[in-house]
Amino acid sequence: MPKALSINHMTLIVDDLDKAAKFYETELGLEPLPAYKFDYPAAFFKINDTQQLHVTEWKDTPSFRGHVCLQVDDWGAAYARFRELGIIDVEPWGKVRKLPDGTFQMFIRDPAGNLVEISAPPGSDVDESKLDDPALCQGDVGAYVSGRDDARGLQSEDASLYHGNDQ
Repeated sequence: MPKALSINHMTLIVDDLDKAAKFYETELGLEPLPAYKFDYPAAFFKINDTQQLHVTEWKDTPSFRGHVCLQVDDWGAAYARFRELGIIDVEPWGKVRKLPDGTFQMFIRDPAGNLVEISAPPGSDVDESKLDDPALCQGDVGAYVSGRDDARGLQSEDASLYHGNDQ
């Protein structure tokens, strides 16, 4: 049986390619890459040497909870900027928080309404005193609690978004 090795790319559907492309280039610093010669609007972006984000324009409806997670180099600056833009969304997965493993996590909406998780690995230099807005920030360490009382799936006190040297 084949084994998946890595995520090559993620495609997000947007309703305005130009607006979304500007957002991903300007607000998240992604480098535009040439896309294939499609017969529909598409933009490719370099995340790192092996991963890409693809953005394509269609009249689909964005998912409420489905998301892509991007690690940023300065999570505190990202928090300040996304707070200023008013695009932090606490409805689907809760407030801005520090997870039990030390990962910092927030969720934002791109211009098309796609949910994007912004994270920083454990040990990142984040000034937690800036996370003082109770409308946006959880205030204590912990994972999202849904209230569903249905804990199926592999779970552990040692869980992490970051494994090994992938940070």
